[in-house]
Amino acid sequence: MAEFLTDIETIRERARREIDKGPVTDAYGADLERVLRVLNEALATEIVCTLRYKRHYYTASGLLAEPVAAEFLEHANEEQQHADKLAQRIVQLGGEPDFNPDTLTKRSHAEYDASMDLVDMLREDLVAERVAVASYTEIIQWLGTGDPTTRRVFEELLAQEEEHADDLRGLLERVPRQAKEA
Repeated sequence: MAEFLTDIETIRERARREIDKGPVTDAYGADLERVLRVLNEALATEIVCTLRYKRHYYTASGLLAEPVAAEFLEHANEEQQHADKLAQRIVQLGGEPDFNPDTLTKRSHAEYDASMDLVDMLREDLVAERVAVASYTEIIQWLGTGDPTTRRVFEELLAQEEEHADDLRGLLERVPRQAKEA
């Protein structure tokens, strides 16, 4: 049987003494304050992406808009789920999720977009997804083994952001071609 690095009596005593810290124990290996800041930046990013996709969903128009708008709505709903996961993790770590609309776009890695042209919408959404992919990849690498749970949250988000980027790239390749044929 493997031995613990810390004897179990010490672990039990710490667990009782620091009960108010919830899941954050002495074994937590990351900079908690910085992790919470990064999580809140990612939360802002996901909220901005949700809002951008919702706007694009409602304002997409033209002959080819229906299937693209459906994709925008699907992505908006998934981005909202990402925001919910991030907010939940922030609370688990003893932090406060920052939903302040006054600072949302300043904290977001992605930009909000108010394009009216369908191709421009797709391009801007693809840029935002690529920003999320790059940011989340760096965050995962930075977290390493210091906070495996938060790392897994970002790994799940990253997989879906990559899927979104692939979806948008595929739509962008088809929409202009179809528009020329119409």
